[in-house]
Amino acid sequence: MKELHQTLHNTLLLSEFIAAVVGVIYMYRLRKSHWKWFSVYLLIIFFQDYFWTYNQHFSKKIYFSYFGLPLQFIFMYWLYALKSLKNKRLFTICVLLFILTVGLFIVFKDLNEIPSLSMNIGSAILILLLILEYIKQIKTDDVLKFKENKMFYINIGLVLFYIGSYPYHVFSAELYENHINAWSIYYIYFLVSNSIMYLLFSVSFIWGKTQS
Repeated sequence: MKELHQTLHNTLLLSEFIAAVVGVIYMYRLRKSHWKWFSVYLLIIFFQDYFWTYNQHFSKKIYFSYFGLPLQFIFMYWLYALKSLKNKRLFTICVLLFILTVGLFIVFKDLNEIPSLSMNIGSAILILLLILEYIKQIKTDDVLKFKENKMFYINIGLVLFYIGSYPYHVFSAELYENHINAWSIYYIYFLVSNSIMYLLFSVSFIWGKTQS
């Protein structure tokens, strides 16, 4: 099973690499759009995950607690709440809720639990934004042009990963200690859905329109 996990982890890195390369290829034509920052985001994600896969000399938990996970969630809040839903107040509330909740936990709890908490809170907020985005698309003509809508492909990827693997994030420690087989199955889904998500990010550049 460990060999399968390692193979799927390598596949995830490959998916992130593909997304980053596609993002760079499309970066110039997106230079006048906010989507250029999506290309930059994918580059950062690939390089950080590649670095922490092969580097054990620094604290991975500290990095992801204070930078890695906050970067991922705050960027997605920006993309959904501010750029797609065009709601500055919603964006501010999402960011403050995420930072304040995790910040309070840092003060009163152990650092080892922070990445898991950040993932749980960040995912819950992002799931809410996903629902609001789907409602927006249903109420507008976007639903008729879904193949040209970048957010359509990004939505699918985020739903598969963040919603599908949410039980894994919430119960990961308990499953690992008491139900290792169930944990292993969820971990496989976590890796597979994560890989599919980044491939869908690549597709969003190729099939999606800049105006979406």
